[in-house]
Amino acid sequence: MSGFDLAIANLLSPMVLFFALGLGASLARSDLSVPEAVAKFLALYLMMAIGFKGGVAVARSGIDARLLGVMLAGILLSAVIPLIGFTLLRLSTRLSVVDAAAVSAHYGSISIVTFVAATQTLITLDLPFEGYLVAVAAVMETPAILTALVLARRAAGGPERRQGEPQDFGSLIREIGLNGSVVMLLGSFVIGWITGDRGMKAVEPFVGQLFFGMICLFLLDMGLIAGRGMREGLKALSWPAIAFGLYMPLISAALAALACLALGLSAGGTALMITLAASASYIAVPAAMRLALPEAKPSIYLTLSLGVTFPFNLALGIPFYVWLATLIKG
Repeated sequence: MSGFDLAIANLLSPMVLFFALGLGASLARSDLSVPEAVAKFLALYLMMAIGFKGGVAVARSGIDARLLGVMLAGILLSAVIPLIGFTLLRLSTRLSVVDAAAVSAHYGSISIVTFVAATQTLITLDLPFEGYLVAVAAVMETPAILTALVLARRAAGGPERRQGEPQDFGSLIREIGLNGSVVMLLGSFVIGWITGDRGMKAVEPFVGQLFFGMICLFLLDMGLIAGRGMREGLKALSWPAIAFGLYMPLISAALAALACLALGLSAGGTALMITLAASASYIAVPAAMRLALPEAKPSIYLTLSLGVTFPFNLALGIPFYVWLATLIKG
């Protein structure tokens, strides 16, 4: 299937169409909404289902040198991508050092929902992938945040603590490690790893048959949130900053594609690894930025990650990453 055919198929998938419904309703100022309690439940459900399935996959395949190599590659990508993003933002926009660092952290980290959308695309295409990549997603959350903090501190002229910033990296690591999405993802992964196929058999109706419908409802809510962010946040962004939200994922995807040449992943696994690198966080990293860089503007980093990059990846990016992966793997 060509990249164009993949893009059309993805654009017409229920996931993308539900996101478009929420986005359009929000931009039109409809009163459609998902109750906050329901939205939180959907987020917890997705973390639980994703983590559990990944743990079961590791229980089936076992831990080997390839898994460790892929995790190391993920950590390095997460640490390096913010350096590139920060440099490009400082050269092409008028964003402050703190705002550029905060934005770069989002692009070095990952969007688990983009990852899930990519897995569903692969399932639709009957393209197998390594289930343990969910563990790689988990370890790619933190390095980008630490890189961004180093950039912000160095540019500020030294290690002095700014008002509202944690006293040390240990405090920040604790906050990140205890973030609800990270705890649920890693905890479910460990449970799936321990229980294996026996555990999957017990919960399969909940994490299997319901999963696709749940993610469609979650993406409806994401569309509503993105629409509100676009209405309010685009006014604060220049065109070069908006362009960054479109080309930075492609740069990250190219770096991940180069790394995948040496990792020995399947075509499906390569597509997921590229997707992880190309995605931008809008859950864990915003929470960390509110704590670590309180002077950074959410109207900038959330609008770029959720209002620009997320729709781009959902509609066009994922098909391109799958096509690129199949091209690399021949």
